[in-house]
Amino acid sequence: MNADDRSSTSGHKAESASDDPVERVIRYHERTKHHYHRYARSLGFLDWANQPDPFRRFAGAELIPLPLLEADEEPESPPYAAIYDPGAVPCRPVTKRTLSRFFEFALALSAWKKAGQSEWALRSNPSSGNLHPTEGYVVVPWIDGLGLKPGLYHYAPREHGLERRASFPADLVMTLLAPFPPGSFLFGLTSVHWREAWKYGERAFRYCNHDVGHAIGTARIAAATLGWHMMLLDGANQQTVASLLGTDRADDFTEAEPEHPDCLSVVWPNIVDNGGGIPDRPSVPCVLDPTIVRELAGSRWHGKANRLSRDHAVHWDSIDEVAAVSWKDVTESWSVDRPDSFATDASRSIHRTGPSAGQIIRQRRSAVAYDGKTSIAASVFFRMLQRVMPRADRSQLDRPMPWDVWPYKPAIHLLLFVHRIDGLTPGIYFLVRDENKLPFIRGSINPEISWVPAPGRPEGLPFFWLLEGDARSLAAQVSCHQDIAGDSAFSCGMVAEFEGPLRRHGAWMYPRLFWEAGLLGQVLYLEAEAAGVRGTGIGCFFDDPVHQIIAVQGLSLQSLYHFTVGGPVEDRRLMTLPPYGHLNREGREAGDV
Repeated sequence: MNADDRSSTSGHKAESASDDPVERVIRYHERTKHHYHRYARSLGFLDWANQPDPFRRFAGAELIPLPLLEADEEPESPPYAAIYDPGAVPCRPVTKRTLSRFFEFALALSAWKKAGQSEWALRSNPSSGNLHPTEGYVVVPWIDGLGLKPGLYHYAPREHGLERRASFPADLVMTLLAPFPPGSFLFGLTSVHWREAWKYGERAFRYCNHDVGHAIGTARIAAATLGWHMMLLDGANQQTVASLLGTDRADDFTEAEPEHPDCLSVVWPNIVDNGGGIPDRPSVPCVLDPTIVRELAGSRWHGKANRLSRDHAVHWDSIDEVAAVSWKDVTESWSVDRPDSFATDASRSIHRTGPSAGQIIRQRRSAVAYDGKTSIAASVFFRMLQRVMPRADRSQLDRPMPWDVWPYKPAIHLLLFVHRIDGLTPGIYFLVRDENKLPFIRGSINPEISWVPAPGRPEGLPFFWLLEGDARSLAAQVSCHQDIAGDSAFSCGMVAEFEGPLRRHGAWMYPRLFWEAGLLGQVLYLEAEAAGVRGTGIGCFFDDPVHQIIAVQGLSLQSLYHFTVGGPVEDRRLMTLPPYGHLNREGREAGDV
């Protein structure tokens, strides 16, 4: 069953229009739009003295180092192409080494950059302004070979280690995870809104949720490199997420910036049994038992969060308000069937061709400028578009990776500014990521636009040519006058079905639209690297001028995120340093095989 096929109610009484959460979310969205004559409200300058610390730690919590692994050490990364081939990657057991690789590819440091006396870290997961509001957690049971006590752990990326935040009774964790496949553990994400608000002001809630989507993507892809599967547990209500991750423990954040609980996922190894079939669970639930979570929340907790900024020049109440009104207070229960195609034998060998997934993940960067001349072959461009197609006609776990993590039908589509794609006439194009939505989208924009199937498009790809012409200046203009949108090979606006999903599901769907956009952006980031070019996300764009290009009707569609891909111009003034050169490798634990 798909999450879109159900409706749910929270049990609240009917509210007046002014108090309706959907209307309040829409007001926030309208208020935080950029316009030609004004930008969304922010401080207006960078308060460098109070720049947030990018690394959260919990004083008093035990830090368990994860082994620092070289690229050629086990577990070695499969070829990048293999992670998209169901069943092609041998499944690895859950050990300290494989968990280390999982976090390396999901949330770890990927390099340091240095200019003069200034140094800053880059990570596997992209972030708006490199501010990194996203924090990662795992809940693990007792697993032979892992060597971790059952409990909740916070990932510390600078140290590449796990801080034990809570000690959970082994039997309770086992009961919580009993409905899931053997070897399962939970992966959670939270956001420190202040990290983005420091720079971006009111619009920061949008960017935090882009980054949640990026991190869902990096984690799903990291799991795929190990032959593991991952699924968002979005049937859970948000209080369940808060209780399990400890974000509602006010005493642990007394002097520190709070964390907003975003989501939980289940991760499991796809190991075949001796008979060649999938062991145990034929389906996977998308919810946790809240009663067991409440019991776990009463366990012993460790550590107090560090303060990230000495002072906050301004507090953005609008962010607190939209976080509150988009809080998911409904619990939904559904299960997803497990397909045979995803089970793999750990002894299976891989035919190694092309760059490894690890190489692509480690080298990923956000371009800061483009050369204005690099073109992309049409075949490569079409492969990128095919990678972002979720195959909405399939059940969730039958969808291609990473879209099997996502429990909803696609609501994000691409408005593309094509500049330099060999074989395609420059102009404006549109990719419909769910072909069943084509009539709705056509009915939501200028009816005089002709939807011409793009020349040379692969069979079954709903990619259309709307307008002919040089769109470079227009792309840059609507992207806050940023040349990166016009100097690239192509750029795009991620256009969401907006008011409809909010009315059908509720205000809690608002952040999830940004999650989907961020997940899509992560796929484009890696596809660009694999193609020998580079991508970058664009959070600053003039919202309504984008909509006016195709005359969007009302709030039926809204652009939530922009992205651009092309030949990068490297800044030779910057020095690149290894991600963990600051740590003494010899003092690290070797971990288990």
